[in-house]
Amino acid sequence: MSLLVDLGNSRLKWAVTDGTTWESDAVLINDEEVATQLTACWSALSPPEKVVVASVASATRLHAVSAWVQARWSVAPRVVQPQRQQLGVTNGYHDVASLGSDRWAALIAARHLTRKPVCLIDCGTAVTVDALSADGEFLGGVIFPGLRLLRRSLITETAGILAAGGDPESYPGRTTVDGVAAGTAVGLCGAIERIAGDYRRMLGDAMEVMITGGDAARLLPQLSLTVTHVPDLVLRGLARIAEQSP
Repeated sequence: MSLLVDLGNSRLKWAVTDGTTWESDAVLINDEEVATQLTACWSALSPPEKVVVASVASATRLHAVSAWVQARWSVAPRVVQPQRQQLGVTNGYHDVASLGSDRWAALIAARHLTRKPVCLIDCGTAVTVDALSADGEFLGGVIFPGLRLLRRSLITETAGILAAGGDPESYPGRTTVDGVAAGTAVGLCGAIERIAGDYRRMLGDAMEVMITGGDAARLLPQLSLTVTHVPDLVLRGLARIAEQSP
């Protein structure tokens, strides 16, 4: 069995698979309670043969996860690092290692799912919109704040907005909280649609659009694109990497 771990800025996502079965889950995580949270989430798991991790979290959080896994199961996690080429994907970043390992894993999963060009949207703490050619070349992408960061910035940087929440589909908003909810969601979707349109002109009409990440379900109702929602895309890429590793 393999344990696949997507360690993010705010969420811990994981899946366990034996190549046939697949079970996944997620939890919000903080650095002060990592060991306690892992014990609650993972103690009932059967000991894995492999643990493969994609992390964009702090070194402290990654170390805490690695230490827990080694203490519990005597398995050293494999922490994924982007490569110049791997599993049919070529990394077009100038500095290969500076690409987030979660984005790398998602690109590998997308390449496994289709041979068409892909616009890949990941909606987490940050939103990334990446371009993958039909030849498997990662052409680059854009990064901007996600819903939580946008809403927090309005609360912390203004005097008149004291709370975020409201109805993201209520616009024009008749309350401040509805205005914040709708403005941030519609603003993000507008940016995503603009970028996806630019990518389609670059990659061609055969381009598929995939979306993943913790906030994907919140944004989907606002998007006018034809989109395939793949909630476990990063984990699916880690599964491919785990298959390749000894």
